[in-house]
Amino acid sequence: MKLLFFFISFLLLLESCVGANDTIMRRQSLRDGDVIFSQGNRFAFGFFSLGDSNLRYVGIWYAQISEQTVIWVANRDRPVNDTSGLVVFSSRGNLCLYASSNETELLWSTNVSDKISEPTARLSDLGNLLVLDPLTGRALWESFDHPTDTFVPFMRLGFTRKDGLDRFLTSWRSPVDPGLGNYTLRMERGGFPQTMMYDREKPLWRGGSWTGQRWSGIPEKTLKSIFNISFVNNQYEVSNTYGVLDDSVMTRVVLREVGSLQRFTWNAREKRWIGLRPNPQEQCDGYAYCGPNGYCDPLSRDTLECRCLPGYVPKTPEDWNSRDPSGGCTRRDDTASTCRGRQVFVKLERVKIPDTSGASVDMNVTLKECKQKCLSNCSCVAYASAYYESEGGGPTGCLTWHGDMLDTRTYLSSGQDFYVRVDKEELARWNRDGSSRKRRLTLILISLIAAVMLLTVMLFCFVKKRQKSNRHRRSTTTTFATSYVDFGDSLRFEEQLQDKARNRELPLFELTTIAEATDNFSLHNKLGAGGFGSVYKGVLENGMEIAVKRLSTNSGQGMVEFKNEVKLISKLQHRNLVRILGCCVEPEEKMLIYEYLPNKSLDYFIFHEEHRAVLDWPKRIDIIRGVARGVLYLHHDSRLRIIHRDLKASNVLLDNEMIPKISDFGMARIFGGDQIEGSTKRVVGTYGYMSPEYAMDGQFSIKSDVYSFGVLMLEIITGKKNNCCYDEFSNLLGHIWDRWEKGEVTEIIDKLMDAKSYDEREVIKCIHTGLLCVQENASDRVDMSTVVLMLGHNNAIDLPSPKHPAFTTGRRIESNDGGSSSGAWLSGENGNSINDVTLTTILGR
Repeated sequence: MKLLFFFISFLLLLESCVGANDTIMRRQSLRDGDVIFSQGNRFAFGFFSLGDSNLRYVGIWYAQISEQTVIWVANRDRPVNDTSGLVVFSSRGNLCLYASSNETELLWSTNVSDKISEPTARLSDLGNLLVLDPLTGRALWESFDHPTDTFVPFMRLGFTRKDGLDRFLTSWRSPVDPGLGNYTLRMERGGFPQTMMYDREKPLWRGGSWTGQRWSGIPEKTLKSIFNISFVNNQYEVSNTYGVLDDSVMTRVVLREVGSLQRFTWNAREKRWIGLRPNPQEQCDGYAYCGPNGYCDPLSRDTLECRCLPGYVPKTPEDWNSRDPSGGCTRRDDTASTCRGRQVFVKLERVKIPDTSGASVDMNVTLKECKQKCLSNCSCVAYASAYYESEGGGPTGCLTWHGDMLDTRTYLSSGQDFYVRVDKEELARWNRDGSSRKRRLTLILISLIAAVMLLTVMLFCFVKKRQKSNRHRRSTTTTFATSYVDFGDSLRFEEQLQDKARNRELPLFELTTIAEATDNFSLHNKLGAGGFGSVYKGVLENGMEIAVKRLSTNSGQGMVEFKNEVKLISKLQHRNLVRILGCCVEPEEKMLIYEYLPNKSLDYFIFHEEHRAVLDWPKRIDIIRGVARGVLYLHHDSRLRIIHRDLKASNVLLDNEMIPKISDFGMARIFGGDQIEGSTKRVVGTYGYMSPEYAMDGQFSIKSDVYSFGVLMLEIITGKKNNCCYDEFSNLLGHIWDRWEKGEVTEIIDKLMDAKSYDEREVIKCIHTGLLCVQENASDRVDMSTVVLMLGHNNAIDLPSPKHPAFTTGRRIESNDGGSSSGAWLSGENGNSINDVTLTTILGR
């Protein structure tokens, strides 16, 4: 035995001399500047600073990610003031952090009670720092047992029953201060275990109890294809952990300093963390928002989201009428005794069950037996299954409540069944109210169906008459192929979308998927709204960010544009066009799902001085060329010949690399064959970007888009809006033309651009090209293929002299605001610039 001991000691001494990349040996130390890495170089342990501070902390971070991401901090509240810190083992075998090499001021220690003669500290590839006894291989201490603000795969949150070890999260004070913050997330010990977030001692949000597949207060679907989530509740411990099935996926859950719990997934392509929906995320998530015996319904049509549970009424009606539900609800006078009369239960569906800290638990009875158990106890006011999504496939266990019920809410497509005890009079009252609501809904649906049928007949007659008229005029008048899908029958429209889905042109998303991605279309995720409806930001389960364009149910204009966009953009694929990911079509919902572009829209940059300064000339010319290539694709290279009709700065989105993407095809028109022009009585577009022949006479062509592109191009060069007044001129074009004729065109170049970043001759050539695009007569304007050639030619080429631009002598258009465009909102831009006044004008011909 002694021989074995000396042999092991010799190996340890040898290893301490050689050194291991992931290990600190008994006689080694870690000084500021030294770093150890886990075996797979996934995590690092050492000293670090945050922000511009000189304070030094010891902790663990992701080693292969350029963005500093710390998952654990040892000395949260006791930083080292300089670079003299030292990590070393004490004589008892504890890993210690000292403020200096003389080991006099102890800042942090592992506090292992057992004395270890030859301890080692090793950093695992999970991000767990362990203090080991090498003789037994036993872990005597590990950082996973003392988490800070971050929950990573294979870490446990919860408590052990024997020694009382409690693993919980505590937020940082700020993004640059890892000290103990105000918020904690822990597993509650009383009643049926549940997770709870506190603001100091005050409950802030309840993650709820474990249902068998998920936490009741976190309704999104379990990501079984990515994560393996498990919950342990036995005689030894109560804990929750999750694993990652794919080692390449890097994910973490953070209790943020603002009081929210948020999951992040690393996007290797974009090299950034993608944050999924935080919790809490809406008013109904606030702990006990509706007070005792109330429940929150976020889909309620009433002014207040709160309602009383069956058998209860507002405790103080005056407070509820003034939108203060915190006082909650109390039993009706005629049902004050829960054992009076014949007792029954009202079932509430899709519910986050009330706080379980005071609930009684019996895991050995069925749901049917649970009902009888509650009926036999006069103090029992409600019951539910403990696990309603168990691996066995059905509800198991029994939870019963015997007093006030707190923090109950409903969900759109998740939650569980919850049974509230009432007498037969209350049941009749509840059913009567429910039937009344159903009758009202039925009447509304019948009215809508009748209105749709009448509209269908009228539209059918109109289309037939229009077709007959078009056939009569075909020999003398140039017409164009309509870009609208038949809008008579909504079922027909859905069948067309189903066909597109089967052909893989336009994937269909389920409503529940989009609802979960957007937090049930919460205001927090709303990016904006227009005549078509609203646009929301969402995050799919795989971490992909999306923009959801949701059609308003009472927007006729939006339905036309929606169908138009479906027909068009599903057929278009180009680097400089926004990419559609799919659509969602339900009886009451019509939505388009786009890629989300976080760099917002072009007008966000060029019309704001603080943002425009980041656009040097190379970026601006790349944007101009990208937009030009996108328009050329629409006019000549796509399967369809398309006129956009609403090309403007807010409809040009920018991706992470500032590559421009043309968006919003709701107003576009398709041409057939060699057709390049058409006419309309419904003029749609944006003042400042519309060509004169279109704005005044309803005549549009590919040259209309050329005009809009020319305006946009000159706005990018000058950093000015076209529809503002400049000296005696009515708009930017007049101002530029005046300087062009006087030979002073360089004066219009944006002064915020560094003169060293551009060749003056190249900028003048671009201004020249822009003026060729905005000439008054459409026949004088160049086409987009010529524009792309001009912009792509690095050497000097002879350009024709431009003629007088349109709308430069005070000629104006009176417009009515027909609603805003959605382009900027697909990128996260809230609101439009003054340029975005959309015209919808019916002109007599």
